[in-house]
Amino acid sequence: MKLYMKQKVFSWADKFNVADEYGTTRFSAEGELFSWGKKLHIYDNVGREVAFIRQKVMSWLPRYYVEINGVTVASVVKEFTFFKQSYRLEGLPWRMEGDFWAHDYVMYDDSSHEIMRMKKAWFTWGDSYELEIFDPDNTLLCLCVALAVDCAVAQSQDNN
Repeated sequence: MKLYMKQKVFSWADKFNVADEYGTTRFSAEGELFSWGKKLHIYDNVGREVAFIRQKVMSWLPRYYVEINGVTVASVVKEFTFFKQSYRLEGLPWRMEGDFWAHDYVMYDDSSHEIMRMKKAWFTWGDSYELEIFDPDNTLLCLCVALAVDCAVAQSQDNN
């Protein structure tokens, strides 16, 4: 299954539209305008909140918690490196690898099976990503991880 994640450019808070390969809206994400740390609410196609991403505010390295149905299921942590961006997933038996400068990522499970490929489109208004998810049961969780990585990338670019 492929999902296309597109950021709305002219918006006060972060907003993303997520469509499938047929152009059908599957999810939307909306940030909170006035909050301590970045927060994203993820809604399904009928407007129900299905997930929540929040940044840990007082943290030396950026950390984002992924909550589904009110339960924290994972956290995405930007690791300390000098020459490349690297992220660690906690709470899941998954790992991310790839070229973080080119924004091409692959997520694997603990037995090295691909879970998701994430590729950023270049030269677009706002951030645009293509997500290829190999197990439909992981769709929401993969989307949340992709959104958390985008938040961490945006934060590191803002700090430079």
